Amino acid sequence: MIEPASFAITREAPPSFAALRRGVYAGEVYLLEPTPGSLALVERVRARLADVLGDDPRRAQHRMSNDELFARLSPLRRELYCDATYHDALRALLREQGGDPAALAFDPLRLRVVRSRGDVEVPAARAVYYPHRDTWYAHPQSLVAWWIPLDDLGEDETFAFFPERFEREVPNDSEAFDYDEWVRDGWELKIGWQRRDAGLTARYPGVLGEIAAGRAVGFSCQRGQHLAFSGAHFHATLPQATGRTRFSLDFRLVHLGDEAAGEGAPNVDGRSRGSALRDYVRTP
Repeated sequence: MIEPASFAITREAPPSFAALRRGVYAGEVYLLEPTPGSLALVERVRARLADVLGDDPRRAQHRMSNDELFARLSPLRRELYCDATYHDALRALLREQGGDPAALAFDPLRLRVVRSRGDVEVPAARAVYYPHRDTWYAHPQSLVAWWIPLDDLGEDETFAFFPERFEREVPNDSEAFDYDEWVRDGWELKIGWQRRDAGLTARYPGVLGEIAAGRAVGFSCQRGQHLAFSGAHFHATLPQATGRTRFSLDFRLVHLGDEAAGEGAPNVDGRSRGSALRDYVRTP
């Protein structure tokens, strides 16, 4: 497992996809170089953002209200998540990393949108900034989270990991999260911010009380890089005030053999109910 005091994000690719998974389960975070597949995907999504928001999408927040921005982006979010051609693009990305799509299940692409000053100007977005583990949302301990930026980003525009909490409990109310209840009325919440009032009305698992999270480890990145990390990592999106919206893509994947064998990161505090894995996409 990781040594919190010496933890650093690894920029050297592991020798195999199996080694990447083992490293992720042990708490390693990998920031890998762009690949032809990731760059092609980034350019495709950037073009769609320009279609939806006009020139310079990162500054669209200054040309329209948050409600209009939300309304324009919602169909694109659904497109990225549901369109089978994007599923094929993810399979191609995984092959580039040495993965076998037939052995994997994935929760498809999500478009993440972090406005400049969104933490103070958009109350409905407050849940974006909650420190959390993805596994609190009924994802397996074998979850590998995969994140790709659409632009070059400074360390103040990304997010931070708290390695001291990877194997140490964080007081939380994840037992209140029931996956079946979450998706009962449709996938608006599952796809991500498809309901305008979700940040004000939905029940998100969160930290209870004040905690000492320990050292925060952030990173800068280049367009099209791959960030791979465990869904059990305690992490948080950083508020930013650059004057530009941050756009990124992420998806989640599970190696079905690892999951069946009980391999994965340690579960130190997750008590959510149900399983999101049932709705992951599989390759026939």
